[in-house]
Parts: sequence; structure tokens; C-alpha cells
Amino acid sequence: MKLPKITFSIFSLVVANLIPLAGVFLFGWDAAVIVLLYWAENLVIGFYNILKMTFLKVYSRASILETLFAIPFFCLHYGAFCAVHGYLLLVLFNLGDGASSFVPKETWPGPFVFLQMLASVVTSLWQTHPPGMEWSVVCLFLSHGLSFKQNYLGKKEYTSFTTAKLLIQPYKRIIILHVAVIAGALPIMMCGSPVPLLCILVLLKTGMDIFLHMKEHRIDSP
Repeated sequence: MKLPKITFSIFSLVVANLIPLAGVFLFGWDAAVIVLLYWAENLVIGFYNILKMTFLKVYSRASILETLFAIPFFCLHYGAFCAVHGYLLLVLFNLGDGASSFVPKETWPGPFVFLQMLASVVTSLWQTHPPGMEWSVVCLFLSHGLSFKQNYLGKKEYTSFTTAKLLIQPYKRIIILHVAVIAGALPIMMCGSPVPLLCILVLLKTGMDIFLHMKEHRIDSP
């Protein structure tokens, strides 16, 4: 049986995903911190998805009207998704300042309240983030950037995308990964976050990420 191709983007993905192991051994990260890191990755994915929509217009794959509608809509809808997701993590894993930090004196109008909620989640988590986490986020940002350059631009994947497809693409990968990660993290937290189980959680997420990455970019065996 032939092994799959190990591309540079897959290699960088593996490295970025394994960095949390350093956090476990060097900084004493627990399951809650690892889940928080993977939530932060959602924001990185959203950033690059906006770039993908922008490049559809650059390469004349989308009209100016499509782009002007799609990007703000995605920011609002995806921002709301990440805000609710982040809030649930704060409550489930008792992260940041807890739910008490989400009672603003004045709320933003209409659906923009979700962006306000997202800003509150990010602010709360940033103020209480564990040591070394910022470097893991940077590595994830670079990893997704390499994939964007190698696959979306280099292999011209933009030719097979439409604006409508990009509007829903990030959710598929995120939902699958985070259901699995949270399902694994909750019992690990109840056990006191022992290091062997944390390593298994990181390796599980890494393996699933590789599989979904290969499926998304159609990386076949040589």
C-alpha cells in the first residue's frame, strides 16, 4: 500500500499541531488550554478564507458585487459562530474571566452584538492566556499561510471555488475537529489532565487534521 505524499504544507501542519506538546511538558498546559488553542485556530482559518474570497475577485472568478456582499456576510456569520463557540468553551472549561465578562453596559445594534461578543471572548482569553500560547498561534498562522500559498494559489485551487462554496467551507472542518477535541478533552479534564492522555488528544487532533487537509486538497498517493 502506497503512502500519501508528504507535502511541505502537510509537514508544516504536523509541526504546528505538535507544538502544544511542548506546552504540555514545558508550561504544564491542561486540556482546557489545548482546546482554547484550537479555538484560536478558527480565527486563523477565517482570516485565510477572507483572503480566498478576495483572490476570487483578483482572478475574475467573482464579481465585485459578490465580493462586497460575501466578505461582510462571512465576517458577521462566522464571527457569530466563533463567538458562541468561544463562549461555550469559557463556560465548559472555566476559562478566562468566565461568563461574568459578557454583560456589557451597552450592546451593539442588531446582529453586530455577536461581533461584540467575539471581541469580548478574544479580550478575555488574551488577558488570561497561558505562557507560550502566542507562539503556537503564530505557528498555526504560518502553517495555514503556507497551505494557502501552496494549494490555493500555487496549485490554482481558486479555479474550482465559487463564492458560495467558500462561505460554507470552513464550517465542515471546524465542526468535525472540535466535536472530537471537546469530546476527548472533557473526560481528560475530569481525570486531572494527565500528560499521557493530553498527548493522545494532541495526536488525535493532528491525525484528523492531516486527513481532512488531504481530503480538502485532494492529495493522492504517489
